[in-house]
Amino acid sequence: MNVRILVANASHTGYAERICELMYISALERGTGIARRSPEYIKEKMISQKAVIALDSKQLVGFSYIETWSNKSFVANSGLIVDHAYRHLGIASRIKRKIFHLSRELYPDAKIFGITTGSAVMKINSKLGYRPVPFSELTRDEAFWDGCKGCRNYDILIRNEKRMCLCTGMLYDPAEHPARKQQKEQQQTIKNNTP
Repeated sequence: MNVRILVANASHTGYAERICELMYISALERGTGIARRSPEYIKEKMISQKAVIALDSKQLVGFSYIETWSNKSFVANSGLIVDHAYRHLGIASRIKRKIFHLSRELYPDAKIFGITTGSAVMKINSKLGYRPVPFSELTRDEAFWDGCKGCRNYDILIRNEKRMCLCTGMLYDPAEHPARKQQKEQQQTIKNNTP
C-alpha cells in the first residue's frame, strides 16, 4: 500500500461520485445527518484546489475539502472520509493534517473550526492545536448552520438557538499560536531566498 495525500485538482474530478457516496454511507453509519454535497460541488472544490484526496495508486482512499465562512474569516475543513478498507491506518490523520496546512496556506489569518461527534476527529484536531469551544465562538454565517438541517439532531440545535447541540465545536485560532505563524514566515523567507 502506497497511499499518497495530494491537493486535489481537475484531474481528480472523476472521483466525485464515489466521494459523495462514501460521505453518505459514513453519515448513515454514524446515525447523523450530513450536509449533502453534489458531485458538481465536490468537483468545484477540486478544480479550485480547495480539497485533498488520498489515493492508493488510482484507488480512492479518502477526501476532505475547505469551506470559507464570514467573509473568509472562518474556515471549515469538511467532508473528511476514509474508505472502509483503509480505516484504522492513520490515513484520516494524514488527510486532516494536509487539509489543515492547505487551509493555513490559503487563509493564514482565518480561524479554522469544525463541529463533530467523533472522538477520533476530536483527538486529531487537538493534536493540530484546536480547542473545544462553545458554538458562540464559531461562525454566525447562517449558510453554515443550514448544513446541519440534514442531521437527526437538528431540533436540539434549534431548541438551543444554535448555542449547543450534541456536537462539539472545535476551533484553531492562529492568534493563539504565534510560534507557528513565526515558523511559517521563516519557512517562506527561506523559500523565497532559495535560488
